[in-house]
Amino acid sequence: QDLGSIERNPVAIAEEAKAFGTGKIVVTGMYRFPYNDANEVKKLAARLNQAGEALKAEGINLLYHNHNCEFLQVSGGGNAYQILIDETDPAFVNFEFDSYWCAECGENPLDVMEALGKRMKLWHINDRGTKQTGPCMTPILKSDSMELGTGAMPLALLSEKAKAAPIDAVILESHRNWIDKSPVKSFECSAKFLNAYF
Repeated sequence: QDLGSIERNPVAIAEEAKAFGTGKIVVTGMYRFPYNDANEVKKLAARLNQAGEALKAEGINLLYHNHNCEFLQVSGGGNAYQILIDETDPAFVNFEFDSYWCAECGENPLDVMEALGKRMKLWHINDRGTKQTGPCMTPILKSDSMELGTGAMPLALLSEKAKAAPIDAVILESHRNWIDKSPVKSFECSAKFLNAYF
């Protein structure tokens, strides 16, 4: 759900969530938002706290889902994601952690999971690497999403950290770069990893 809709009518948004049989609403990163401005990120944290408090009154928990923009450095050091962790109230705001985007921008997902602790309620999981085979045209390959266990992410270690949190659920993302261009084969491959670790 987008944050503005929650702010305008938290009761209706909560009722919609209940109709889907869930006790959680997830807000993703904001469009055209200056994540490198610490003051603006602190204002966002305050907005999330207010929205989370309004939803909590209706029996719904608010989670924030990251992409890579939250790991931009802010003036004075650190990054926007750490500000969101520090400035939001655990009673009203928790997190769906996307480890792919964290790793994609050079952060250590294990360190971020440690910082989140029990506030990581959902783990948005994907592997990261390349399916390139044979000679490379250049010495630099672009990474993309991969089936679980086939890329370079330390997923076994991340899984242990996620279970220790403990998370409520794993959300597997698979929307491109499938084995043999088949989403079914891709899911079957990732399911082997999930069955082995969860």
